[in-house]
Amino acid sequence: MVAETLDRAVERSHRAVAAVFRGDPGPAKALFSDDEDVTLGNPFGPFACGRKKVEETIAGAASNYRDGDVTGADLIAKYVSDGLACVVELERGHAKVGGSDQTATLALRVTSVFRLEHDVWKLVHRHADPITTPRPAASVIPR
Repeated sequence: MVAETLDRAVERSHRAVAAVFRGDPGPAKALFSDDEDVTLGNPFGPFACGRKKVEETIAGAASNYRDGDVTGADLIAKYVSDGLACVVELERGHAKVGGSDQTATLALRVTSVFRLEHDVWKLVHRHADPITTPRPAASVIPR
C-alpha cells in the first residue's frame, strides 16, 4: 500500500472541521489515532488527553455548532519528517453557534500534529483557538 500524502490528510481534516461546524463530530473523531497518546485543545475548555476524552471533547464542541462550513484555510507552515508532521494554519468558516439563529464568521489558528500509522496520516494533536489578531498585554495577563 502507498502511504497517504500529508496533503490528503490535511484535506480530510478540513472536511472534518466542516462537519463539526454542521454539528457532526464523526469525521473529526475518525481523524485521530486510536492510540492513547492523543491530545486536543479547543476553544471550549482545557486540553483533552487520551482517545476517550478527545472523542468526548469533539462531540461537545460539535454540539455548539450547526448549519456551517469551512470557507478556507491558509497554510502558515508545514514541517514533515519520517512519520511525523506539524501543520500550522488559519482556518475560516461560518456556522450558527450556540442557540443563535445568526450565522457567525469563524477564524481559528490551528496547529495539527500528524503521525503516519499503517500508511495513513492520523492526528495525534490538534489545537485550535480564535486568537487570530493581536491582543493588548492586559487581555492575556491573568488577573
